[in-house]
Amino acid sequence: MALLQNLRLFLPESILSATVLVLFIADFFTTKQKKAPLFFGLSLIGLLAALGAAYVSRSMPAASLFTGMVAFDAAGTFFKVLFSLSAIVIIFFSSGSREMERVDIPSYCILLLTLTLGMMLLATSTNLLMLYLSLEMVSISSYILSGFLKGIRRSSEAALKYVIYGGVASGIMAYGFSLLYGLSGTLSMSEMFVYFSTHATDKSVLFVGLVLSLAGFGYKIAAFPFHMWAPDVYEGAPTPVAAFFSVGPKAAGFAALIRFFLTALAIKSPDQFGDLKLAGWPELITLLAIVTMTFGNFAALYQTNLKRLLAYSSIAHAGYLLMGFAALNQEAIQAVFFYLIVYFVMNLGAFLVVIMILNQRGVEDLEGYNGIGRRGGQGAYLAVMMAVFLFSLTGLPPFAGFAGKLYLFTAVIKAKMFGLAIVGVLNSVVSLYYYIRVVKVMFFVDPPDQNPFRFSGLSHPVLVSGLAALTLAMGLFWDPLVRIVRESAVMLF
Repeated sequence: MALLQNLRLFLPESILSATVLVLFIADFFTTKQKKAPLFFGLSLIGLLAALGAAYVSRSMPAASLFTGMVAFDAAGTFFKVLFSLSAIVIIFFSSGSREMERVDIPSYCILLLTLTLGMMLLATSTNLLMLYLSLEMVSISSYILSGFLKGIRRSSEAALKYVIYGGVASGIMAYGFSLLYGLSGTLSMSEMFVYFSTHATDKSVLFVGLVLSLAGFGYKIAAFPFHMWAPDVYEGAPTPVAAFFSVGPKAAGFAALIRFFLTALAIKSPDQFGDLKLAGWPELITLLAIVTMTFGNFAALYQTNLKRLLAYSSIAHAGYLLMGFAALNQEAIQAVFFYLIVYFVMNLGAFLVVIMILNQRGVEDLEGYNGIGRRGGQGAYLAVMMAVFLFSLTGLPPFAGFAGKLYLFTAVIKAKMFGLAIVGVLNSVVSLYYYIRVVKVMFFVDPPDQNPFRFSGLSHPVLVSGLAALTLAMGLFWDPLVRIVRESAVMLF
């Protein structure tokens, strides 16, 4: 394919790259007082342009770009739109957050857009070298963003732990990729599939290579036992950054995981996938799903800091998503895509409430949420919004989380993985306890004083209302969303 055609299909990434360059240059010519509005505005323009470019290109035929390094297909476009929307929402979160008043906004915007660009590349990589470089691009940007609160010890500690865990996971993954390259003689996922389909392979070496490769994916999606960084990083990072980590890099990790296994190591039929070399990776994914969701939910029971609670909740939701992938059929992959959208809305909503309470009261611990629902009309409104998001994260009707889990569990049951579905349902019941505990504290515990809760600004109340409305709407009318994911869950193999 001609270079110009490649660049045309690579337009969202090109726009983000150009925006990062513009932000660099603008930093030299602006005064400190004008930087925050200008850089947030320029970032929004770049992200909206990338979003528009990705949306316009959705009907173009799938293609392999840059000599097979990245793919242009419906699944890639889906994730580009999701990442752009995530970054746009996070900019609105950041612009009203008091935590962000102490950070260097130009550097923050540059890193946020670089991270978004890295996620786009990670989700569309079809070559192991490209995938590894994209993962590093996402990781390095994330390390810096997690330690962005200068002078605050827990933020520096979070960044250090993130670097150490990430470095170890990255090294293990590189070794796994080297084993796969040694077996197949190629870094291309599609060529690897052809080789494994036509040649005898040492299954023990292949299994070890897959397990080691899984370390990098597991680290990015915060799956057990690669989750250790998540609670400390969520707690130490600025809250808008933690919110972004909970949806963006996690979705990118799932995109890369699904593309890697289904392209290189799966037998494909119209509706079903299978283990190409009987290497045992579907069983490994199933085990990972069970352990991840169970650990995440039980660990969340003991959390008293809301950001740590949402971190363990995020680990549990990684388990639910892995459950969908383990089912290995087209409907289950669509269910994973559906759940990623639903999780994006309800989890960002919960994080926004945390930001609003942090802005007004300066607390993250559960004790600081005592009686917020009884602190006047605005306090009651915010508590109701939080209850909507938490009920949805549990999977209760009529909210979006119920539709997402229904879709996931149905696909798992159709794959006749009844035990896995039962474990998923039992885990949802366990999660009800720690989500309800937050609601109980907000409404049924006496507040320490009678000062009414006041919103600081209008942008966050409007945004939280919109996210809550979407959470309810997607739980009542999910057919349009199902149609979108059916068209989007198509990859170029």
